[in-house]
Amino acid sequence: MKGRVVVLGQINGRRAAALIVDGELYDFLIEPADATAPLPGAIYRAVADRPLKGQGGMMLRLPHGMAFLRQGKGIHPGQALLAHVTGYADEGKAVPVSPKLLFKSRYAIVTPDAPGLNISRSIKDEDERERLLAIAHSEMDETEGFGLILRSAAAGMPEEEVANDIADMRDQASGVMDAAAGTQPELLLEGPDPHLLAWRDWEAPDQVVTSDNGFEELGVLELLEPFCQAFGALSGGASLYVEPTRALVAVDVNTGGDTSPAAGLKANIAAARALPQHLRIRGLGGQIVVDFAPMAKKDRRQLESSLRAAFRSDPIETSLVGWTPLGHYELQRKRERQPQLENLKL
Repeated sequence: MKGRVVVLGQINGRRAAALIVDGELYDFLIEPADATAPLPGAIYRAVADRPLKGQGGMMLRLPHGMAFLRQGKGIHPGQALLAHVTGYADEGKAVPVSPKLLFKSRYAIVTPDAPGLNISRSIKDEDERERLLAIAHSEMDETEGFGLILRSAAAGMPEEEVANDIADMRDQASGVMDAAAGTQPELLLEGPDPHLLAWRDWEAPDQVVTSDNGFEELGVLELLEPFCQAFGALSGGASLYVEPTRALVAVDVNTGGDTSPAAGLKANIAAARALPQHLRIRGLGGQIVVDFAPMAKKDRRQLESSLRAAFRSDPIETSLVGWTPLGHYELQRKRERQPQLENLKL
């Protein structure tokens, strides 16, 4: 199976989407098992509940639970404010939110709190940048104070298609801002489900499959199975184990039967290249600690280059923190998804 194929369907009654690239599972999205969980991207009118002394944060009341705002300076209990859900909550913790609102679609991102018209820096062609900027000026009313970012996917797209996308996000932002007045917690904009996220973020598929049994026909469930267990096979007989705990995600890299002097470096480079895919499909984020196979310290720079190259194209924000005194490597990854593949029961 060559090319990029997007498969939309359901697994155990939950909406799911899979991206297959040249026969290999590249990405996978599925709704949380808890249908009441706030989805990242949702926007609420929240009410400040109580400050967290010593942390500078504020607890907010949502219609069905609590949220945590990291910067609570200047907010007093009982005050209503708009809150944008930025990720999933850990078990037993409040939903993380931000006061900065984003209205994101396939081509356009409207930013009510950050005026100005911007084009993605990945679009290098000056003529194309000027064309897109002209479309942006024609669709955005600067008197509203809204900002706009045109994403890289807008490059080369028909003018009408880009203009309609901008108009939809502008109108959506206006509707939410108009509904901001009020004193009670309320959901103002639902977060995107996996099907909408696939349309929004997976660029230029060669084929989109929406049949009821598309997952079975294209073997998506079989492609998912290796990611539903801790063990992951790597090239050359090496392997890694990815095991989420309550505090962090632990990754262990093994060389397997290779006993050559370069076995450790080869296994570690293979693990570095595979790690973004494993974290992405398994839905893992937060603090990640990697126990790489033994290798000479002089090889660390080469491994770090492989890690940077591997995460450069990954869509989820990840910080490569560095080495610990014990020789482990640390990463910090945004919690955009839930660690749920282990419970899928395929």
